[in-house]
Amino acid sequence: MLVCSDFLSETEEESLLGEVEPYMKRLRYEFDHWDNAIHGYRETEKLKWNKENQKILQRVRELAFPPGVPQISYVHVLDISKEGYIKPHVDAVRFCGNTIAGLSLLSSCVMRLALEKDSSCYGDVLLNRRSLYIMRHKARYDYTHEVLPGEKSMFKGQAIPRNRRMSIICRNEPEKEH
Repeated sequence: MLVCSDFLSETEEESLLGEVEPYMKRLRYEFDHWDNAIHGYRETEKLKWNKENQKILQRVRELAFPPGVPQISYVHVLDISKEGYIKPHVDAVRFCGNTIAGLSLLSSCVMRLALEKDSSCYGDVLLNRRSLYIMRHKARYDYTHEVLPGEKSMFKGQAIPRNRRMSIICRNEPEKEH
């Protein structure tokens, strides 16, 4: 797991939000996810971005994925309400490859990674607003990850106030079966 604090400037965050907000605001927050992993969310997949935002996403892709790694063209946009959270889960391998890279917009949060075989073995990661997080390999498949709900949002003994949060997530293609 890699976290790059202050990956985005305020202007870049505003640019990304300006492009996705008009569509996202038309969606309702949902409370039943197909795999029961997310509570209080709305989401979409976006293919076309304006030139400014294409440059931002290219910076993400260049940092997160080695050259030649096939990437999913669609970018996942996940909007979580102030009351929403992501429950502990391991990502489904059939939908994306061994790396995801997410931009944290609107609000900081605490992500907890717990060993799938022993959830008492865990670590918390602070994802500050405008940071980039990159999860690869073991962090994706050997650990569950979750975004803590507001009342549990603590990092090193400090409360981390949670508001509405948006992630813009780039992914690589799943490995082909031989």
